[in-house]
Amino acid sequence: MASRHELKRYRANLADELDSAALYETLAHVEKDAARRNVFQQLADSEREHAQVWLDKLHANGIHARLPRRSVKTHLMRALVHTFGPSFVLPTLAAAEYADRNKYANQPDAARLSAEEQHHADVVQAVVEEARNGAVKGNSRVYSKDEPKGAQIANAEEWHKGVRSGNDLRAAVLGANDGLVSNFCLIMGVAGAGTGNKAILLTAFAGLIAGACSMALGEWLSVTNARELARTQIAKEADEIEHTPDAERHELALIYQAKGIEAGEARRIASQIMRDKDKALDTLTREELGLDPAELGGNPWSAAGVSFCLFSLGAIFPAMPFLWAHGLPAILQCIGLSGIGLAAVGVFTSLFNGRGAAFSAFRQIVIGLIAAAFTFGVGRLLGVSIS
Repeated sequence: MASRHELKRYRANLADELDSAALYETLAHVEKDAARRNVFQQLADSEREHAQVWLDKLHANGIHARLPRRSVKTHLMRALVHTFGPSFVLPTLAAAEYADRNKYANQPDAARLSAEEQHHADVVQAVVEEARNGAVKGNSRVYSKDEPKGAQIANAEEWHKGVRSGNDLRAAVLGANDGLVSNFCLIMGVAGAGTGNKAILLTAFAGLIAGACSMALGEWLSVTNARELARTQIAKEADEIEHTPDAERHELALIYQAKGIEAGEARRIASQIMRDKDKALDTLTREELGLDPAELGGNPWSAAGVSFCLFSLGAIFPAMPFLWAHGLPAILQCIGLSGIGLAAVGVFTSLFNGRGAAFSAFRQIVIGLIAAAFTFGVGRLLGVSIS
């Protein structure tokens, strides 16, 4: 008979596997590409097989409980898939799978499942890569016949850079969180000083506009500077290919040797790539500089516009109650709406921080309220002092 701790582990594993299966089934249902749809369905079937393992263990111990409900994170991810499509959530899913690839490593009764979970992480990572660069066939990468082997190696590393640098969902959530927390704290500080309703409302909207403009300008400068630096580096690399091709060939060979390729094979690959200056520049830009020539950090104007809108979206929450309420009721409603917003941010952050939705929401609310209480207290002290 399994211990209480083991039964709890069986239930947790069962719920996790069923959540994964439901998400992959949603991806398979929405995905239009037949090859990727087949991969998602295979992953869903595999996750259901894993779930059956834990269900059988529970049954063997006389536990015939109802199947667990889907988690909040799974419902949210499925909604995002239906709304924005698979490509929107794939980077987040790849990061989550990579983080969970060793979740069974310390469970002796799940050795086979551990190896399969690691394989699942590799497959999802390959799908993320192929969504941009190629096609998926079964569970493996299919390279174009015309693609140099060196470029294949370079492309194989692309998902790592994408996952590490984050994705649009993470940036959107954090941008809205900045607006929510900063304006919430600003309003509470002014309210703590005993300022009237009109002054609080004016301060709130001034903070919204000022913060959104600051975020937009900062994002524009960041992307613009990154693009200018990238262009300068690429131009320098092109000049080196033109005037010192032997040195660049040697450098490229060393890069592939560092990846574990035998020295002679690395030199052959480098020589093959250097025959075409455009392909050589593309490969060296990706391998040596770690840049994607097709993106270079994105469009600074769209980045600025998105940053402005997301900050404003978050900042409007704490300001809204002062449009229809006054005094203490307005402050309490401000705290309530901000708490809801903070909880929503926490749930969204749970998609890429590996923690539970309830824990992330609770943590976000507590931290936000502590910050607001601090600014309220400072505002009260300053208000009394100035009076």
